[in-house]
Amino acid sequence: MADSAAQTGFKTRWGFMLAAMGSAVGLGNIWRFTFMAGENGGGAFIFFYFIFILLFCIPALMAMIVIGRRGGRSPAGSTQALAVAEGRSENWKYLGWLAIGIAFLALTFFSVVAGWVLAYIPKSIAGAFTGISGAESIQQFADAQASVLGMTFWHAVFMSLTMLIVGHGVQRGVERTVKVMMPALFIILLLLVIYGAVTGEFAAALRFMFLPDFSRVDQNTVLLALGQAFFSLSIGGGGIIAYGAYLSREASIPKCALGIASANVSVDMLAGLAIFPIVFAYGLEPASGPGLLFETLPVAFGQMPGGRLVGTLFLVLVLFAALSTSISMLESTVARLVERPGATRPRMTLLAGGTAWVIGLASVFSHNIWADFKPLSFIPVFADSTIFRLIDYFVVNNLMMLSAFTIALFVGWVMSQEATMEEMGVGDGKFYRTWRFVMRYLAPVAIFTITFTTILSY
Repeated sequence: MADSAAQTGFKTRWGFMLAAMGSAVGLGNIWRFTFMAGENGGGAFIFFYFIFILLFCIPALMAMIVIGRRGGRSPAGSTQALAVAEGRSENWKYLGWLAIGIAFLALTFFSVVAGWVLAYIPKSIAGAFTGISGAESIQQFADAQASVLGMTFWHAVFMSLTMLIVGHGVQRGVERTVKVMMPALFIILLLLVIYGAVTGEFAAALRFMFLPDFSRVDQNTVLLALGQAFFSLSIGGGGIIAYGAYLSREASIPKCALGIASANVSVDMLAGLAIFPIVFAYGLEPASGPGLLFETLPVAFGQMPGGRLVGTLFLVLVLFAALSTSISMLESTVARLVERPGATRPRMTLLAGGTAWVIGLASVFSHNIWADFKPLSFIPVFADSTIFRLIDYFVVNNLMMLSAFTIALFVGWVMSQEATMEEMGVGDGKFYRTWRFVMRYLAPVAIFTITFTTILSY
């Protein structure tokens, strides 16, 4: 197919790899992965997480890059063009729109959480965590959430940073940024792991992460591990498909997917090995939920030697991770909007980012003036869920699953064997046949079964 993104693609394969790694590596790895592992038994949760990465996420990454590069357009444009080329209904474009919608919705609440990170960086620099108690840290975070103006401001700052990068285009904005940000992210993370190994309870962290207690596993744990694997690697979202359209024809899709997944899992493990030694060393609770980053860790930063520097470095690390993901979330929407006649990237970036910011205000208000508003309170399992919690839950555990399910069907059944084999560039060997079997049968059946049985268990 004609590659309409050829003139605006990444200059190098390394640029694509860093951008795609950035799409995968984000708050999902450093914030969400650690508190999800902490809440769900550590090693047992991580065990299933690894299984799902290997069985489904790596093959799905390949499928998403295949769609993007083969179509050469936005996620919606690519799925429509590829379906028509195979003599199928152009309504498959709605699969692309679903992927774009997931990334867009995720960005609306993702930016709010990233805003908290931005708000905490000046606090750390100013020494606000020094000597802070657990109760004081919880109150500090509660005060930050209660401030409508404060949360709105930092949400706006983060979204503006994201729009600034995306608005400059793929090469001058996205690629130039990730070439600096991603290496810096890994360097900071390695420094924090070394610090945790020297000053923290490193052995306790290793036991917690790699000695699974399967007695704590239930159906919900399995679904959460699957959802986290998909969220962590942006499976089902539009970012990877959009970036795939900018990938050169010479690059190997299997090698790219394996590199992206390896980097993602490495950050997961390093984040755990940086955070959990500190948590255990200071007698903190690993199962402290979403507040792990904003309530639990500040207590440790306030007590440890060099805590002001370590805390600031950690928050900068999390900010870099958040930005690397948010730009891919926004890019998938902008890539579709700029396909319209007369559209320009700066204006479409402002339109998409501004709309996401406005919708994100519902998540901001969920923590203060709408804290008591529970839209689905008539459903027992969602009785205590605010808008923020509902968007998070449905995006990660439902919409992403639906998108991943339909992507597998599209690549396995709509795209021809000749088309996918040509893009994969591996020939009709054992590797390709295994990948195609996973996409056609294993992934759809497993995703449907796990999701459906969990819904029935509510």
